[in-house]
Order: sequence, then C-alpha cells, then structure tokens
Amino acid sequence: MCADRPLVHYDPITMIPPPHLPPTPQTRKTYVCRRAPFALTLDGRLDKPFWAASPWTDDFVDIEGSARPLPRHRTRAKMLWDDEYLYIGAEIEEPHVWGTLTQRDSIVFHDNDFEVFLNPTGDNHNYYEIEVNALNTIFDLFLPKPYRDGGPADHAWDCVGMKSAVHIDGTLNDPGDHDRGWSVEFALPWRAFDRHAGVNCPPEPGAQWRVNFSRVQWDLEIVNGAYRKVEAIAEHNWVWSPQGIVDMHRPEQWGLVQFTSNPPGTDPLIPDPSWPARDALYRVYYAQKACFARHDRWASSLDDLEQTHPGITSVPPGCDTPTALSLSIDGWIARQSLFIPGVGVRAWCISQDSRVWCDTDSSDLCAPGRRT
Repeated sequence: MCADRPLVHYDPITMIPPPHLPPTPQTRKTYVCRRAPFALTLDGRLDKPFWAASPWTDDFVDIEGSARPLPRHRTRAKMLWDDEYLYIGAEIEEPHVWGTLTQRDSIVFHDNDFEVFLNPTGDNHNYYEIEVNALNTIFDLFLPKPYRDGGPADHAWDCVGMKSAVHIDGTLNDPGDHDRGWSVEFALPWRAFDRHAGVNCPPEPGAQWRVNFSRVQWDLEIVNGAYRKVEAIAEHNWVWSPQGIVDMHRPEQWGLVQFTSNPPGTDPLIPDPSWPARDALYRVYYAQKACFARHDRWASSLDDLEQTHPGITSVPPGCDTPTALSLSIDGWIARQSLFIPGVGVRAWCISQDSRVWCDTDSSDLCAPGRRT
C-alpha cells in the first residue's frame, strides 16, 4: 500500500511545489494563430498594421488561477506566423518600468520579465523557454523534460536567428514618474527549434502546439532615488493559461495554439479529442509520484493506489475502459484507450517521466504537433 509516510507539500525554503503535488483543475486557454500579412519590421510596438488582424489573448491571470486575485497590472499577447517565423507580441502594463540585467542568458526572471514556453510535440518533453526584460536582454533555454522529472535545463541552447525589440512607454529606471508600460516583439525562426522530432517547423495548417506565456513581477521600493526589490517578498507570477500551481514547468497545463492559413473566423479551434485519456493518465502519474515519495518505489497496479486515490481504479470520465498500469525496465507505463467517433479506438500512454504518446502510429490524431 502507498499510505504510510506523510507527504511534504512545499519546500519550506524555496516554496517550490514537489513533483507529486498535482495542480488544481483549470480551464486551458486556446488561441488560433493566423498567417502574418507581410514581413515584420520589429520596433517593439504593437499598434501598427502588422498586428491589426491578430486577436489579443485573454488578459493574464495569477498562475494558480481563480483561487488568487487578478493581477493588478494588465498583460496580454498576440501571435502570428509565416513560413520563416513565429511572431509573438506582448503588451505589459507597468507604472514603474525597471530592469538591471544586460548580459544574454542572465537569469532574466530576477528582473521583471515576459516569458514564452513552447512544446511543439505536446508530449511534455523537448520544450523551449525564452525570457526577456525591459532592456531586451534574452535568456533562452531548452528542456528535454520537466525539472520535476529530472530534466536538466540546457542553457547553451540559443534560439539562433531570433529577433526581438522592446518599446518603453515611459522611462526606464526612473522613479520620478509613472510609466504606462512596455511592449515586446519576437520573431522566432522555425529553424531554431531543432531539439525535438516528429513535428514540422513551420507547422502545417491545423497543427496544434502547447504554449504558455508568463510574466514575473517583483514588488519594488524606492531607496536613494532608485528602484530596489522589496526583500522577503516572493515574485508574482501572471500567466496566459493558468497552471493551477506555482510551477510553469508543468507543460500539460499550458494552453493550446492552433495554426491556420484561413481567413479570420473560418477556422475554429478543434478541441483536443485525446483529453479524456490524457486527464486519466495525469491522475495516475501524480498518484505514482506520491507513492514513490512515500516508499521509494512505484505501485505495480492501480489497486495499490486506490487507498490514497479513491476511484483511480474506476473507468475515467469520457473513457470506456479503466486505465491499465504495468511496471517497466525504467519505471512504469500507464495506458488509456479511448473511442473517438469517426476514428475508432486509440490508446495513449504515459511513463514515469511524464512523457505522453499515442501508440497507434497510423492515426493522424496521434501525430505529434497535430491534435495531441
């Protein structure tokens, strides 16, 4: 049984949630990314014809979702694409525009920043992160798998050929006035995303990627005429698609972006048909993480998890059969079958390192970067 050792819910020093702590349920955001009308000339401004037909995302919310108050400053973003670049623009409302870091690959979130997260394969592995501050200082990295699963961050990865520009609507590092904010534009070349396999770059129309955006915001005070972070107060994390936990490195919580070449309003977002299976698999994943935290071993069956996770042996909502669990050489694999109207029965799997995949190669629904 997996029920005898108490679990720690947060590291008392870093307050980072442990891998076994699942996020609270959230509604994932969606966005249809349209083709760019022409090439972008970057200046950091979003009030120009290039962006006119691109809709805004919903305003950002707290990373934990509706359980926390809405951010006090507005953040929103836009996306477009063409055969060479993924374009991202963000508008950051900020009465005190501040930044200190100027060297590339500094830990930019130690300043106020804007962050991009991209998972082309939708399998929780091989994803990219790009951060920028108001000084247009870039920190870009690649993760073969999330930190919770032992994934080391590759800080040596560079988004080669990336273009970025920042516009400040006010003054930088001047406590003597109130600013309106800052905005940023990215042109991210598809060819730079070279660490994953099985997904076309640029994507095909209809392809879907897991994407999220984050804004790190520190409380500031004015000391001797200069901004300074308030000590002993943690940063605020404001995001496009709520994570349900203070951890951006839970890719299963990210939003869904669908690429289209069709005119606005003619290509609605197609819901992910695999989601009932994925949801069931994530429940097993977190139950297994909790079991390992208690016993230093994986459960060999769902019956072994039932005591601490009641109902896990039942047929999951939206599915027709119970989840299957078996041990493997590396750990374990869970499998969930799902009947999809017009397609038939397909099965998705998850392993101990949170990678999700479809085990039916013949189905277009199982192709990475499409509807996974």
